[in-house]
Amino acid sequence: MGTITIRASAWGTLFDCAMKFEGEHLLGMRKASGLRATLGTAVHASTAANDQAHLDGNPLSPDDTAGVFIDTLHNPTQDVDYSDDDLTLREAERIGLSLHTRYCLEIAPQFEYTAVEMKLSPFEIDCGGGTIVRLTGSMDRARVARREDGIAIPDLKTGRAIIQNGQVNLKGKSAQLGTYQLLYEHTTKEPTVGGQIIALPTAGKTAPMVSPLFDARRVMVGTEDHRGLIQFAAAMFRSGLFPPNPQSVLCSPKYCARWKTCMFHA
Repeated sequence: MGTITIRASAWGTLFDCAMKFEGEHLLGMRKASGLRATLGTAVHASTAANDQAHLDGNPLSPDDTAGVFIDTLHNPTQDVDYSDDDLTLREAERIGLSLHTRYCLEIAPQFEYTAVEMKLSPFEIDCGGGTIVRLTGSMDRARVARREDGIAIPDLKTGRAIIQNGQVNLKGKSAQLGTYQLLYEHTTKEPTVGGQIIALPTAGKTAPMVSPLFDARRVMVGTEDHRGLIQFAAAMFRSGLFPPNPQSVLCSPKYCARWKTCMFHA
């Protein structure tokens, strides 16, 4: 397959449904986003503006950066299917402004950020057989934070099910976050102590939460006794076989651009 260039933020989706990943990131198939996804994008934009202002030595109030949320929500850069969601634009505004304010006042002060959505050096994975995967991009929605024990990578996640049973839902989060840990270490030559998920729920009255620190990098590189996800991914890219996962929570016409031509979800 030669050299394949993929944004680092896309890496985690490979392990949810490889066939969906192939369609979207290798074959260029696209689907309009829903309003909830656009809500998440807008919250990430406004909270990033808040954190960057503090890093620049010009701290702003939540009200000062709330305009970034409104502008991003109403002027999305991607196509949006407003009919394909159980949410109105007015409700999205209310939810997003509340999350933005709570993040700025309650969550951000818990961290000593050193970078917001940091640019990353390309990282190449030799899959064998002449196939190389080159990861590029930035830490979309993620931050770099300094702790007493070292550098951590907190990643913002929004969604209706991001908090379950009073805890941050970490299921399926290690691939992307572990990739960010690897790329940060590759870019800076500085080790990381782990990652965290900053959970911003877009449904119900649950307050935002921060997960405990966990080593997502280990899932990617493996251990002496277990293969890491990179080894499994290398086998897929080398063979060109990207298996479907009809049990994925994203296996629906709402989320998958390949749904109409995929026979495995029936």
